[in-house]
Amino acid sequence: MPRRYWYVILTYVIGLLSGVIGGPLLVALGVPMEQVSGVWSIIVFPIMAIVIIQLLRPDMKQAREQRSISTGHKILWVIGGFFLVLAANYSAAMIELALGIEPGSDNTANLMNIARDLPLFLIVTAILAPLLEEVVFRKIIFGSIYKKYNFFIAAIISAIIFGILHQEPEHLLIYTSVGMVFAFVYVKTKTILVPILIHVSINTFVFLIQYNVTEEDIERMREELEQLQTILIGG
Repeated sequence: MPRRYWYVILTYVIGLLSGVIGGPLLVALGVPMEQVSGVWSIIVFPIMAIVIIQLLRPDMKQAREQRSISTGHKILWVIGGFFLVLAANYSAAMIELALGIEPGSDNTANLMNIARDLPLFLIVTAILAPLLEEVVFRKIIFGSIYKKYNFFIAAIISAIIFGILHQEPEHLLIYTSVGMVFAFVYVKTKTILVPILIHVSINTFVFLIQYNVTEEDIERMREELEQLQTILIGG
């Protein structure tokens, strides 16, 4: 693995852990406790993105020089990948439901609570976070493992790490399934831009929907999902 990739991973890890220092600092500056996480993310994620993009300038130059799929094919892959991710997410969610795992994501709910107080936080969750995650988990971790092992080993390992870092082990199947779709698209298109755009579109879609629905709506949809699961597998 090139040294710059280790620097990218280090930048990402430091950024994620920087709230340990940044949080108390914001509290000392008078930022309300419930907004500390969102405000710090708004500050640190753009910095992380800028540093990582600078570190990957050689890769960006190399990508421009190499032949890639056409713009039209990229658009088709983004659209198709969007629905592949939705299908993988839904299938994994149904399996989890059959295993007795409660639907819904506490992680997403927490992010939405922050976004309702700080709408600017949506830029972090919908754009910057997907960009950084695809670079770290697909381009670097998956790509490095894929050079030595087959697709499934590389995709599963990178997807599991992706899921663990979302701190929802009960939904590891969903994160792993979605991560494998991103890896598949990356291999097929040979450009990290397509998985990034798919990830951005998925996050934007989910957050726009949840941003405009109430907790009652979410609970009603959860009950409908449980009823559908009962119908499909006979209870």
